[in-house]
Amino acid sequence: MSIRLIVKHPDNVLRERAQEVTKFNSNLHKLLDDMVDTMYEADGVGLAAPQVGILKRVIVVDCGDEHGGLIELVNPEFVNGEGEQFGPEGCLSIPGLQGDVRRYNKVVVKGQDRNGQPVQYEGTELLARAFLHEIDHLNGVLFIDLAESVYEARKPSDEEEEGK
Repeated sequence: MSIRLIVKHPDNVLRERAQEVTKFNSNLHKLLDDMVDTMYEADGVGLAAPQVGILKRVIVVDCGDEHGGLIELVNPEFVNGEGEQFGPEGCLSIPGLQGDVRRYNKVVVKGQDRNGQPVQYEGTELLARAFLHEIDHLNGVLFIDLAESVYEARKPSDEEEEGK
């Protein structure tokens, strides 16, 4: 397992559509392991394979134990959504910026696990937002394309950092 370099906007790889995964083998397992390590090292809640320069339909998300912990999803598809949330999003590939994005508040997504077995997840709030954000990456869409406003990310104050 290793930390991979996160591709930064405006790199063209972030605008390309990722290809479906057809081989569930040790190369895929290494990619998933590296993506998880990279996401955690960068203090992210999600990462898509194009963000590490790999045009494959692979995402990882971890919105905390209250949202099910680490989820690895290969060939993810949006199934349905309901409700609405509106709020800030950031991206490891666009450091220093945030944008207010309207998303479903509850979603169902399906795909495959690292071994090719079918899986389905339901996510609400932050997990729903993370699923949609990462699936967008697989289609070459960035949060800045959807945001009603884009602004400099607020840095946490010293008191907030101490309260972590």
